[in-house]
Amino acid sequence: HLDFAAIQDIHSIKRQIDAHHGGEAIALYGHNIKLGRGGIREIEFLAQTLQLIWGARDPALRVAQTCEVLTRLAAAGRIADRAAAELAEAYRFLRTLEHRLQMIDDHQIHSLPQDDAGVAALGAFMGYDSAAAFGDAVIERLRRVVTHYAELFEGKSSLGGTGALVFTGPENHPDTLKTLADMGYSDAPSICNVIRAWHHGRYRATRNARARELLTELMPALLQALARTANPDAALFKFDDFLENLPAGVQLFSLFQSNRGLLDLVAEIMGSAPRLAMHLSRHPILLDHVLSADFFEPLPAKTELAASLDNALGEAELFQDVLEATGRWANDCRFQVGLQLLRHLIDAEAAGPALTDVAETVVASLYPHVETAFAGTHGRFGAAEMAVVALGKTGGREFTHASDLDLVFISDGDGEARSDGDKPLDPVVYFSRLGQRLIGALTARTGEGRLYEVDMRLRPSGAGGPIASHIDAFSRYQRDNAWTWEHMALTRARPIAGPPALVARIAAAIREILTMPRDPDRLVTDVADMRDRMAREHRASSIWQVKHLRGGLVDAEFIAQYLQLRHASAHPRVLATNTVAAYERLAENGLLDAEAAAELIAATRLWRGVQGFLRLTVAGDFDAAGAPDSLRRALSRAAGSTDFAQLQANMKAAARRVQGHFKRLIEGPAAALRGDQKRDAAS
Repeated sequence: HLDFAAIQDIHSIKRQIDAHHGGEAIALYGHNIKLGRGGIREIEFLAQTLQLIWGARDPALRVAQTCEVLTRLAAAGRIADRAAAELAEAYRFLRTLEHRLQMIDDHQIHSLPQDDAGVAALGAFMGYDSAAAFGDAVIERLRRVVTHYAELFEGKSSLGGTGALVFTGPENHPDTLKTLADMGYSDAPSICNVIRAWHHGRYRATRNARARELLTELMPALLQALARTANPDAALFKFDDFLENLPAGVQLFSLFQSNRGLLDLVAEIMGSAPRLAMHLSRHPILLDHVLSADFFEPLPAKTELAASLDNALGEAELFQDVLEATGRWANDCRFQVGLQLLRHLIDAEAAGPALTDVAETVVASLYPHVETAFAGTHGRFGAAEMAVVALGKTGGREFTHASDLDLVFISDGDGEARSDGDKPLDPVVYFSRLGQRLIGALTARTGEGRLYEVDMRLRPSGAGGPIASHIDAFSRYQRDNAWTWEHMALTRARPIAGPPALVARIAAAIREILTMPRDPDRLVTDVADMRDRMAREHRASSIWQVKHLRGGLVDAEFIAQYLQLRHASAHPRVLATNTVAAYERLAENGLLDAEAAAELIAATRLWRGVQGFLRLTVAGDFDAAGAPDSLRRALSRAAGSTDFAQLQANMKAAARRVQGHFKRLIEGPAAALRGDQKRDAAS
């Protein structure tokens, strides 16, 4: 893990060998083909160094044969195919040459002959027609090896610097203060104090003399990288938190020296993504993960995610170990998605399903562990079980980095039975407590932080209702007593964990409820009244509060949910838990004109893009006036705009269009119906 410091160690060994054996230059006469430049040892050192660096993550690299190692390094993308082929060919050539050399006088020798006759004889033994051809073949191999060896050990780019950066002594150096100010740091004296603490070894990561030496070499590049972020001062203070939590510094600082792009990436995280910075500060091992070839690829399908989590839980014995390992796995996945979003490799439309898959995998994995532990005390009900239903952003597969889990628990237990454990319970109490245990597991604070916050307010009868409902009671309540807003929420309901038979029953029950015939007049007035109440309770103070902004996300979601409830009885194909998918199906079935659907889809994607990026990069409300230009540019790009001014114009136009559709489809018809009702009452 992070053993890039091994590069310097091994190269130091090689320099000592060169100094002892006089192998600093490539030669033919008298050259040591094992220990000299371009020789066998350089090939072995290159292969072994890369094994030390990558072998912990890739078991395929844990083999002993040098040529096989080279082949596998190329297959893993750690060296180029051409480099692997040339090094392997040179290794076989030099090993053959070594054997022939030792066969001549039957003793261990690695140096080529010192005279023309000896070289010519050895060349003939190797099958060459002339000493010149043999000499060219040897020199060519040695030079190839040196070239590839130098790329790993000696081809480091300069870290560079700009201006004076002196952090020794008790006082701040005036030229250093000026350099920091020129870079863009607003509080140069405080920055100097922080860096001086690093050099004084106040953190574990900088107590080692070698770590401080490496950090000193790295300082110009580090300060330049942090200066390029949205808020250089804040980024450096975040990096200070990062250093404070590091158990050691040599490996990481060596890693930064070997991977300049990684240093820039860490600086970007520290300056632009507080949630990612917090997680990285607790888990610097993630930088090892970042270097994996597939880190910037999309997350795999849920089946592969489940296998990955199972593998992560392989050594967990106690339930606390399960929670810790699950939290670490989930945070690593969220970190990966967040970094891809920050780097604009994916957008919110792709991040939402990926983050949802992670959350669903966690719930589906934890539930059996919770159930087994619970059953150990209270037993089971035979065939009776419980399933987990997701609503809200989880159900719609629209998760963000700040989303809660909106969950409902539904069981099929017999009301007369009792569980068969040492402490038997009736079904209502049993499944409610089981649900509470699962909530406790999902929200428990561990060394990895909380997995998720869980919101149960959408369960039948609201916050005062039972934690778990029997499927018959759930269906009866939704059919006979539920409010319109509860049916709106149900358009996004989706079972995500539990026994397949019960999951299928729940999905069928939800579909049956959503396809019931409804009074269109009552439906439209209920939706309009609910939106009015929300507008009074949650007033958006700026355009950046995209959820409650008039014409924002809530309006867009309400329109989709209203149209689905209105038309699902005659057109069940319009049902979709995802808002964009619902609009597409409404348009396909001729229930929403194509232009309106396109505008509503574009607005929904815009709101999701803005919301998803802000929840990743900003803690609290977004202050557009005080935001650094770099954050504005990043937000604009994430939302599909060329610049910040265009983004603001696009948002205002989208809000007007959505609000216009809301008035046309819901607000206007509801107002007309209220007017008719008033006239009827007056007459």
